[in-house]
Amino acid sequence: KMAGSSSPWIGSAYLFLQSTCKTIPLPALYESSQKKPCVFKALKLALADSTGSVNGVDMLKVHCSHPHLIVQLKFCKQENCRQFLRSYRDGVLQKSLQSHLQLSLATTTVPLQVELKAGSEHLDKVLKDEDHCLECIYREKPDRLPDEEIRELEEGLKSLMLHQSTNNNVAGKDCSSLNSLSQPCPPQGSSLPTQATFIFQGQQFDNRTITPDDHQKFAKSVSKKWKQVGRSLQKSCRALRDPAIDNLALEYDREGLYEQAYQLLLRFIQSEGKKATIARLIAALEENGLVSLAEELLGLHSSEECS
Repeated sequence: KMAGSSSPWIGSAYLFLQSTCKTIPLPALYESSQKKPCVFKALKLALADSTGSVNGVDMLKVHCSHPHLIVQLKFCKQENCRQFLRSYRDGVLQKSLQSHLQLSLATTTVPLQVELKAGSEHLDKVLKDEDHCLECIYREKPDRLPDEEIRELEEGLKSLMLHQSTNNNVAGKDCSSLNSLSQPCPPQGSSLPTQATFIFQGQQFDNRTITPDDHQKFAKSVSKKWKQVGRSLQKSCRALRDPAIDNLALEYDREGLYEQAYQLLLRFIQSEGKKATIARLIAALEENGLVSLAEELLGLHSSEECS
């Protein structure tokens, strides 16, 4: 059936992962801007182990569906898929995932439950019938290209791999190169340092993180322009990209403008972590003509309020 066509062998499956340790919730870790690259790296390394090649299987999307982390996989060669199935069936993939998560997250053992599905078929029940599993995966054609988020994580991993390979004079490719990555992730922001200061109205200010006081002042004063500020922030913040802002408007419509604005900035802070700096917020306010609010956040006219 599968070999009769001249078209390439392509199939898709979903890998379900659940940590049985309550203190290591995989979806929450993946949703964290700090931990996401670490979890992604562990997934990439383990999948490379399972096929013997970095390019043996592609990740198209990682879904967070508590308590599961669901990875959509794409196979472009039947032999890679076969090798993956054997690795999965023998428990090698599970052990590799546990090991890489432990190293990448710098934590204790990560106990995992794994499940493999292709369409409505639970492949765990028929793993002994390898050809049937291959047929099920082959029938499920991928319904998407890799997410932009996946592409960015891939690029970050490649940069790290290149950097570490250069430092260690490692010339090998594929899994030999990936071995140099089997260590805890660097601290958040180490690869993308934020500027220490910024200039506003000719004055220099510390580029601090947004404080709870900033958060409340913003929500109180931005009024109807909260959406416009959100559109400015979304240029560099994935979590605010469409349809996130419209969804916030609908979800908090009854609570009013304050809550809508508050939730917008909360989403920005939660997704960006330490990179949610006052400089980025000030730039978004300036872009939308909210100079007075920018001045208030920077304490420029608090003493001149009466004049």
